[in-house]
Amino acid sequence: MKCKTIDLIDDLKKRTKQIIIDVEKFQQLSNSQLNWKSNPDSWSILECLEHLNLYSDFYLPEIQERIKNSKSKPVQNFKSGLLGNYFANSLLPKEQLNKMKTFKDKNPLGSNLDKSVIDKFLEYQKLTLELLDQSNLVNLNKTKTSITISKWIKLKLGDTFRVVIYHNQRHIVQAQKVLVKQAS
Repeated sequence: MKCKTIDLIDDLKKRTKQIIIDVEKFQQLSNSQLNWKSNPDSWSILECLEHLNLYSDFYLPEIQERIKNSKSKPVQNFKSGLLGNYFANSLLPKEQLNKMKTFKDKNPLGSNLDKSVIDKFLEYQKLTLELLDQSNLVNLNKTKTSITISKWIKLKLGDTFRVVIYHNQRHIVQAQKVLVKQAS
C-alpha cells in the first residue's frame, strides 16, 4: 500500500473517532449486558475491550517512545512494508471474521471486568489520536516500532498504527455482534 502520509493519518484518525463513538454507546449498558456471552468460550463486550487494552498497554507506550526519539523528518508519502501490510490487512474487519488464536497473556476470557475497562479503552483512544497528531513530525517509513510477538521484528510506524487501529475496529465489530446476539 502506498499513499500520502497525510491521507493515512486522516484515515486512521477517522477510524479512531468512529471507534470512540461506537464504544461510548456501550457505556449505557448494564454490567450484566457488558459481561454477557453466547457461550463460555466466547468473549463478552468487556472481554473484547480488555483484549484491546492489553495490546494498547504495549503498543501506545512503544509508539510514544519511538516518536519521541525519532530523528527523522516527515515525508509526503508512506509505503507500507511487506510484513506490516500483511498484518494490517489480516486484521481489518470483514463480513465473516476469520478466527485468530490469541496469545494467552492477551486473552481476557473469564476475567472479572467492570465498566472501568470502557473508561481505560476510551482514554487509550484519545491517546491514539494524540499520537497520530504527533506522528506528523516524523517519517512514518523510517520510524520503526517493536511488536508484541518479537522485539526483533520491527514495523514501520505507519504500519504499526494501521495494525493497532484495524485490530481495534475488528474487535469493536465483534463486541457489536455480541450485543446483537444478546438481543435476539
